[in-house]
Amino acid sequence: TLSAASGGMVTLVYLYFRHHIYDLIAVCNGILGGLVGITAGCSVVEPWAAIIIGGIAAMIIQGVDFVLNKLQIDDPLQAVHIHGFCGMWGVFVVGIMATEKYVNQVYGTDSRGNYYGLFYGGGGNLLACQLVGIFAIAGWTLGLLGPFFFFMNKFGFLRCSAEVEQIGLDVSKHGGSAYAYDMGVDPTSKAI
Repeated sequence: TLSAASGGMVTLVYLYFRHHIYDLIAVCNGILGGLVGITAGCSVVEPWAAIIIGGIAAMIIQGVDFVLNKLQIDDPLQAVHIHGFCGMWGVFVVGIMATEKYVNQVYGTDSRGNYYGLFYGGGGNLLACQLVGIFAIAGWTLGLLGPFFFFMNKFGFLRCSAEVEQIGLDVSKHGGSAYAYDMGVDPTSKAI
C-alpha cells in the first residue's frame, strides 16, 4: 500500500509540475507501477524502502514513456512501462534493500551466504541472483513473444486498418468513446 500510494503521489506531483495538469489515468498507472515495483520485495524490505521503491517506479514509467515516444513506439496502456520496466526495477531493488532480518523470517536462515540486500552489507550475492533472474525472465519473454509478434506483424494481424485507427477502436469496436474529450471536454484544461 505504501509503494502504491507513493507511486500515485509522485506521478501526480510530477505531472502537475511538468505539464500543469492532474491526470487521473497517469496517477492510476503510477499506483500500478508502485504495486508492480514492490511485488518482488514486499516481504523483505522496510516500509520506508517501499515508499522509495514506489516513487522510483512512478518515475520509471515517466522515463520509459518519454523514451518510447521519442522512438515512436506506441504503448497506449503503458503495459511495457508498468509490467516490464517497473517489474525489472522491483526484482533489482530486492538485491539492494532486502533486510537480513526479514529475509531470515521469510525464507529461514541460510548459512551458505549473505543473501540479503547490498545496502545492508549483503555482499552482492542476492543482487547477483536478482540480476540473473531479470535476464532469465527477459530472455524467456522475448524468446517466446518475439517470434509471435513478428509473425503477427508479418501477416497484418498486429494493427487495425488506418480507417479504424482514425475513428478509434472504442467507437469502431465498442460503439462509444471512453474519453471525455470526445464529448467536448479538453483534457488539458486547467478547469478539470
